Amino acid sequence: MYRRCTITQVKRILGIDPGYARLGWGVIDVTDNKDELVAFGCFETPKSEEFSTRLAIIDKELLSILNEHNPTDIVIEELFFGKNTRTAMNVAHARGVIMLRAAHHSGKIYSYRPNQIKTATTENIKAKKPEIQEAVRQILNLESIPKPDDAADALAVAITHARLT
Repeated sequence: MYRRCTITQVKRILGIDPGYARLGWGVIDVTDNKDELVAFGCFETPKSEEFSTRLAIIDKELLSILNEHNPTDIVIEELFFGKNTRTAMNVAHARGVIMLRAAHHSGKIYSYRPNQIKTATTENIKAKKPEIQEAVRQILNLESIPKPDDAADALAVAITHARLT
């Protein structure tokens, strides 16, 4: 007599909070509707470097993260900027580098708007950043909120994808 075994599929999600000065990232594993923290961090590009060099640093750092954690899904927060056009353009350039590197890794990149992230993590479309960060702490069953804020934001992006797919 044979016993039937069930193999649980693990989805490894890399969430990214895009930026050119600071880029937050977070990796979670999702199995049977459980989200588990794998790793998170944030890296900065030196202000003293030329902008193109900063973009190359983003590419190199992201490649390292992809090689180390080998995510099945890569998720990036969509941009939302009010008035600062120059910053928006620079972040958009960084986001393009991130999307290209991610596409080379997995072929598909997912993205979510800030309102989707607020709703998926807190069920409140008007949630403020501290509420989202506390939700990340609770969802991942952590003792404290991940720091820096960029890393917590990236984990919120990953959690959003886990809940919406």
